Amino acid sequence: MAAAVQQPSRVSMKEQRYDRQLRLWGDHGQEALELAHVCLICATATGQEILKNLVLPGVGSFTVVDGSQVTGEDVGNSFFLQRSNIGQNRAQCTTELLQELNSDVSGNFVEENPDKLLDNDPSFFCRFNVVIATQLPESTLLRLAEVLWNYNIPLLVCRTYGLVGYMRIVIKEHQVIESHPDNALDDLRLDNPFPELQEHIHSYNLDHMEKKDHSHTPWVVIVAKYLEKWYNETGGQIPRNYKEKEAFREMIRQGILKNENGVQEDEENFEEAIKNVNTAVVPSKIPVCIEDILNDDSCTSLSQQTPSFWILARALKEFVAKEGQGNLPVRGTIPDMIADSGKFVKLQNVYREKAKKDTEAVGNYAAKMLQSIGKAPESISQRELKLLCNNSAFLRVVRCRSLSEEYGLHTSNKDEIISHMDNPDSEMVLYLMLRAVDRFFKHHGRYPGVYNYQVEDDIGKLKTCLNSFLQEYGLPVTVKDDYIHEFCRYGAAEPHTIAAFLGGAAAQEIVKIITKQFVIFNNTYIYNGMSQTSATFKL
Repeated sequence: MAAAVQQPSRVSMKEQRYDRQLRLWGDHGQEALELAHVCLICATATGQEILKNLVLPGVGSFTVVDGSQVTGEDVGNSFFLQRSNIGQNRAQCTTELLQELNSDVSGNFVEENPDKLLDNDPSFFCRFNVVIATQLPESTLLRLAEVLWNYNIPLLVCRTYGLVGYMRIVIKEHQVIESHPDNALDDLRLDNPFPELQEHIHSYNLDHMEKKDHSHTPWVVIVAKYLEKWYNETGGQIPRNYKEKEAFREMIRQGILKNENGVQEDEENFEEAIKNVNTAVVPSKIPVCIEDILNDDSCTSLSQQTPSFWILARALKEFVAKEGQGNLPVRGTIPDMIADSGKFVKLQNVYREKAKKDTEAVGNYAAKMLQSIGKAPESISQRELKLLCNNSAFLRVVRCRSLSEEYGLHTSNKDEIISHMDNPDSEMVLYLMLRAVDRFFKHHGRYPGVYNYQVEDDIGKLKTCLNSFLQEYGLPVTVKDDYIHEFCRYGAAEPHTIAAFLGGAAAQEIVKIITKQFVIFNNTYIYNGMSQTSATFKL
C-alpha cells in the first residue's frame, strides 16, 4: 500500500518540475525527450550551453566526446569551468558539472579526439538520436557528416566565431506530425457540413425559440443557419470578399432579438458569430503542403522499411479519396463560446464523434497497408493514429541537403548565395567569411588573428583565401573589406554571450528533432551579434 500511495507523489513532482514544457510538447513529447541519447563533440562554451539547455528539460542521457584539456581560454569563455579545472579533461569536467543540474539525466564522456573515433570506430555514432558538433575544423566536420548521413543520424553543426553564430542541420528527412502552427483556424466545416453536423444544425429553429435559448445558442450554429439562408439567396456560393462578408454579417445582425420598443437585445452569442465570420466562413480544402505529402513517392511506394509516418500518410490519402470526399479527417475540437452547457456539449460531441469515426476509417486503411507490406497491425499504435488524424492539416516533411552537396563545386546552391548577396550586408556575407576562415585554417594550420600581432598580416592572407573561394565556386559577389578586418579581429574567439544565445537556439532545434514537434529550419541559420539580426538559408 505504501508504494501505491507514493507513486502519485513522484508523478506530481515530475509534473511540477517540467510543468511549463509539458504544456508545450505534452507527455508524449517529454517521453521522447527522456528516451533520447545525444552526443556532443567538443565541449567548448557553445557545446556546454547547448547541453545545459537539454539537461534542464530532462533529456535522457548525453555523451561528451572531447580529447582536449581545459585551458585558460576555456575558463574565460565558459560559465561552468573554473581555474581549478585547467589541465583536466574537458569532456569529464563538462559531464560532471552538467549532471549537477538534473539528477534524472545520465551523463557519459569519452576522452578521445573525434578524428581518432572516425578512424577507428565510426559506428560509435550509431547509438545516438542526435549528434551535435561544435567548433570543428572543416575536414573533420565533412568526415563526420558523411558517416552520420550514411547511418541516417541527424547532425546539428554549431559554431561561435567572434560575434557570429552559425548552425546547420544535416538530416535526410524529418517528419513532423505536430507542427503547432501559429493562428491555426478551427476545423468547423461550415461551408459544407458533414451529415451529423447538418442534422444537429437543423434541430435548431432560431425563429421559434425562447429568449434564453436564443441568446445561448452556440455561434457556430448561428453562422451555419445563416449560411443556409445565404446559399438560398446566392445560389450556393459562400461569402468570399469583404463586401459579401459584410453583407453576411448584416444578415446575422438582423437576426438579433428586439424588445417591445424595437431595440435590439444584447445577445453576445450573435456578436460572437459576427466577429467570427472571417475565420469560420472559409472553404474547406486540403493545404498545398499536405497535398505534396500525399503525392510524395514515399507515400505511394510502401515497403517493410517505410516509417509509420508514411504508412499513415498513405492511409490518409485513401481516406481523402473515399470517405473524406476530398477532405481531411475532422479535427474534433471546437473553440470556447457563449452557450449553455447542454448546447455546447452536444455540439462538441457531434465534432468529437465525427473525428472518432474518421480516425477509425483511417485506421482501417492503415491496417490494410501494414498487412500488404507484411507488418503487424499493432506496429502502429492507436496514439500515433489519433495524433496524425488530429493534426492531418499540419503535417510537415523537411528534407535537408547533405554537407557534401553544399560543399561540392557542382552541387553548391550558388543561386541562393548570389540572390542574398544583392544586399552586401546580408547575413550571407558572414557565411562566406566562415568558409574563408576555414580555408585559411586549411592553408595555415590556424585561424586568422588569433594573436594581436597577427591581425594586420592576416588581413591580406584572409582576403586571398576569400577571393580564391569565390573564384573556385564561381560566385560573382563582392565582400566589403570591413568584414575581412572584423573576422581577423575576432581571432576565432568564442565569447560566452554569443555561445549562450546559440546554445538556447540549438537546444530548441534538437528538442524539435527528438520530439518530432514544431518545424526545424532548413538548413542554415546565421546570427549576427553585431546587428542582433539573424537569417536562415537553404544551402
